[in-house]
Amino acid sequence: MPKYKISREFFPFSHFTPPISEKFLAMAVPNMKTPKCIYRDKSLSVIRREIASFDGEMIECFVMSPRSVGENAPCLIYLHGGGFVLPAAGYHYKNAMRYAGEVGCKVVFVNYRLAPAHRHPVFFEDCYAVMCWTYDHAASLGIDTARMGIGGDSAGSTLAVGVCMMARDRNHPVKFAFQMLPYPYLDARNNSESCRTYTDTPMWNSSLSHRIGSMTGADRSRPDYIWYSPVEAEDFAGLPPAYIETAEFDCLHDDGILYAGKLRAAGIAVTLNETRGTMHGFDIVQNAKTTQAALAARISFMKERFAK
Repeated sequence: MPKYKISREFFPFSHFTPPISEKFLAMAVPNMKTPKCIYRDKSLSVIRREIASFDGEMIECFVMSPRSVGENAPCLIYLHGGGFVLPAAGYHYKNAMRYAGEVGCKVVFVNYRLAPAHRHPVFFEDCYAVMCWTYDHAASLGIDTARMGIGGDSAGSTLAVGVCMMARDRNHPVKFAFQMLPYPYLDARNNSESCRTYTDTPMWNSSLSHRIGSMTGADRSRPDYIWYSPVEAEDFAGLPPAYIETAEFDCLHDDGILYAGKLRAAGIAVTLNETRGTMHGFDIVQNAKTTQAALAARISFMKERFAK
């Protein structure tokens, strides 16, 4: 009998855990390429851009635009997951394409630099730089700066929350319509009940969370550490409304619950979607009914927020 009651619809990924190590990353990362499917959807225009980051290095991003969206469109800045160490997987791109098409927005998909080659806070600064570029070039991109949202899954959620905090604390004029956070990593202390319970769950677990700590180079003594562990912040005022989605058998389950509580205590609206029978990264199985329901919930939230 399986140890965890994860739905069978997620097989075989319900039996897979990535062997995160520097040796594995050296083998896997060079072979994780941008899927060609992003150019095959005739309803989308996809343009590859390179954006200068804070240190002059160029960051790849893709601007996905529904051909029917017109000018002055809403925009989602999307930051993929992967534990800060893995590039975007195929399902990250497919989700982004679906967000663009079904929400009716442009999506700026960011391929930020990865640990361990690039240490904290490089990946946060890369994402912030692309957000600033998007805002500054909104007119030529056909984007309405009053309707910009930000989101990401797992470590991408960490980056999304971090950029929200950076924009607020640096007095950037952007006012995000929302933060969209499926199964977020938001508490680097790794001492919650779900972290203590789910040490060996598939796709991700607290053993892997502990392992990536040294790879990212996040230093608790630095003021910018708070981006890496945002639930430890003292001030949540001024952050945007949030969609937070948790997976049942996920070491990060309690991260989402804790962050939702802190936002609500600060008077910020939260939509909390606690999925059942799921593990971290469950939406890698695109045709699962639970995945379809979760994607529909994310899309509905974003459409509602952009409409406001």
